Amino acid sequence: MVRDSARRRGPWSRYSRFVDSAITVEGLVKRFGSFTALNGMDLDVQTGQVHGFLGPNGSGKSTTIRVILGLLRSDAGNVTLLGGDPWRDVVELHRRLAYVPGDVSLWPGLTGGEAIDLLGTLRGGLDESRRKHLLERFELDPTKKGRTYSKGNRQKVAIVAALSSDVELLILDEPTSGLDPLMEAVFQEEIATEKKRGRTVLLSSHVLSEVEALADRVSIIRDGMLVETGTLDQVRKHRRTHLAVELERVPDRLEELDGIHDVVLQGTTLTCTVDHERTAEVMAVLAHEGIVSITSTPASLEDIFLSHYDDRLNGNTGS
Repeated sequence: MVRDSARRRGPWSRYSRFVDSAITVEGLVKRFGSFTALNGMDLDVQTGQVHGFLGPNGSGKSTTIRVILGLLRSDAGNVTLLGGDPWRDVVELHRRLAYVPGDVSLWPGLTGGEAIDLLGTLRGGLDESRRKHLLERFELDPTKKGRTYSKGNRQKVAIVAALSSDVELLILDEPTSGLDPLMEAVFQEEIATEKKRGRTVLLSSHVLSEVEALADRVSIIRDGMLVETGTLDQVRKHRRTHLAVELERVPDRLEELDGIHDVVLQGTTLTCTVDHERTAEVMAVLAHEGIVSITSTPASLEDIFLSHYDDRLNGNTGS
């Protein structure tokens, strides 16, 4: 067992020197009767990074997280969590991580502050100055009983407890569910602080702008399988770039140019999308016509995510 004194010297950096991946999932299969929730799921969360984990409801995200946490037992595959087995070593490993679900339940008779302290004790202690800072930032009254809190305030209790706990890993499954936009912004700022400190974060969220702002890497899941993973630059590489260009002259037969799509001309103002590998070629043609101004916008994380679900958006869910 890891001693608390060792953890105090470096609660998460101590382990990052030895373990490249905080979470490794290989070929994970989980069935519920005849339904296969996970069908060969792979995931690799690097130590010291924020990893965005994306997929709609029913895609298998929460099932994956529950297996990682040792709350469900897999039917096949391998999972390594902080160098251990999440099923066999669950007690020890849960002292080294904090988990925030999307629907937090609290002890009704405990105050929010008491719940935060209890969770911190289970995890090996709290940073009291961080706790105080987070209570102020999230505008949470810790003296109220759990039964009186709204959904948003229950989420705040779990977030404050997680971010002030002395742990190496944060597993956050829709943590901002129920928070207003102001508190979502505070959450993003505080996760950015954790990122600078080198804490490892697995962040599952439907707020794609949140993930885009915070994540070093992203993984997209569909029907219990990983369909794309990498840094934002890597997953954007084969997507189209959006261009808005004001030209001196309008080129002839622009639509026939390889790699250009969705062409709209209004006078000498052009908007279009361009295949990543054809960007230089298209820009050369446009430069020949005289560029007055140009705005280039890479594919957003939302664009990338939705590209994996085009058939559902068009009403075709498959067989």
